[in-house]
Amino acid sequence: MTNPLYDALVAPLAARNTPVLTDAAGRTLSGTELHDMALALATALTGLGLQPGDRMAVQIDKSPRALALYLAALASGVVFLPLNTAYTADEVEYFVSNAGAALLVGSPTRADSLRAVATRHGARFETMDAAGDGSLTDLAGKAPAGFVPVDRGPEDLAAILYTSGTTGRSKGAMLSQRNLLSNAEVLVEEWRFTDTDVLLHMLPIFHTHGLFVATNVVLLSGGSMIFLPGFKAEQAIDWLPKATTMMGVPTFYTRLLDDPRFTGDLVGHMRLFTSGSAPLLAETHVQFEERTGHRILERYGMTETNMNTSNPYDGDRRAGTVGLPLPGVELKITDPVTGATLPQGEPGMIEVRGANVFKGYWQMPEKTKEELRDDGFFITGDIGVVDADGYVSIVGRQKDLIITGGYNVYPKEIELILDEQPGVLESAVVGVPHPDFGEAVVGVLVAQPGQTIDVDVVRAAMGQSLAKFKQPKHIAVVQELPRNTMGKVQKNLLRKDLSALFA
Repeated sequence: MTNPLYDALVAPLAARNTPVLTDAAGRTLSGTELHDMALALATALTGLGLQPGDRMAVQIDKSPRALALYLAALASGVVFLPLNTAYTADEVEYFVSNAGAALLVGSPTRADSLRAVATRHGARFETMDAAGDGSLTDLAGKAPAGFVPVDRGPEDLAAILYTSGTTGRSKGAMLSQRNLLSNAEVLVEEWRFTDTDVLLHMLPIFHTHGLFVATNVVLLSGGSMIFLPGFKAEQAIDWLPKATTMMGVPTFYTRLLDDPRFTGDLVGHMRLFTSGSAPLLAETHVQFEERTGHRILERYGMTETNMNTSNPYDGDRRAGTVGLPLPGVELKITDPVTGATLPQGEPGMIEVRGANVFKGYWQMPEKTKEELRDDGFFITGDIGVVDADGYVSIVGRQKDLIITGGYNVYPKEIELILDEQPGVLESAVVGVPHPDFGEAVVGVLVAQPGQTIDVDVVRAAMGQSLAKFKQPKHIAVVQELPRNTMGKVQKNLLRKDLSALFA
């Protein structure tokens, strides 16, 4: 009986009495303890009637037991569906409905609204709080020992991660056992992770970066983690002396550089800093090296593929690039219209193929066919260029995706809500440069004839309907939106006009 991800990530923990995880309070959890916690939760899941292939939607705070719940899903064959903790109940409802989730696990503080969502869609609802306690934990505490992991194959689904398109309709990227394991194996090798590494983990675990890149790599290599709830510069500075590696988003690094206590002496022992999920400004790259002597290793990945490229561990880590295609990943630049491969040095659509590329979008065969070619190449939607040395640079995005603080924001979803507000005739949402978040969400509104828009009312509505990271950091009211001769809004002009807003 085999279960690739369980066998590689979880089974080795059973005999490991050394710490695999240290929390913010300094408490440690051994490999054996994490293993037993995961199997107890797996027993609880099967006790609730979940079968291999059933979907479990999870919107809970980061904790050691939350990580164990992911490992429990691997052991039981349940498809893991992590959700951003900032999502409102209305947003969660779409995912539960679309995925046909059999179970929703949420915070006890939001139990009433989330239980109602689960009930409306025929799902069970259980709780788990920031300490890892709740009704699901109680069930696990009563579970008999001796859970036997289920048999799974390389092509069986391990997770569904939702990403969105400019239509505003979220797409569930189906990730197989092979997708996740192959990528972790490559990253362990390329980034030189070993059982002596200690990763400072401050990323959320509802996102591919914190869950599949960070934790899978550490577990596969036999390393350990300092597992903090989120990023705070004060905590990071306190814990860095005990770490050897750190994975972050650009915001982490800009905020650390703002703190005079962040010095070369503080991190002189560190082996590796990586950055992803959003573009790292070349200026930040240079400042970081000047301050610490370390060159941040930037890489490029997506929800649908995990990691595609990386600057080299040994070699030139070039600011402004995302490095070279990873082993096993084929990357080409194509004409966005014809799909023809373009000459080296010419910008075009980035397409990738490899064992890391997802199986398609959940219940969206037409969208899958649009973006995943018959020959296995995935059309990323990102515009890039490859230089003479093979280094890849992202020069733009075909879609209007905004990446703010490492989170993806899709304008159409916000525009639909803005258009419903009192006095609003139409809206456009764009991302503009922001020194801390990389990009900031900005809403541009046009008033209905003879009416005045109350921006405070609009902001209040955003707060009710959208997670905080999606809410515009600035709302502008203009006479009209710029359009081309075909009537299409020229967002490039809006971005240009607003580019100095946060300078």
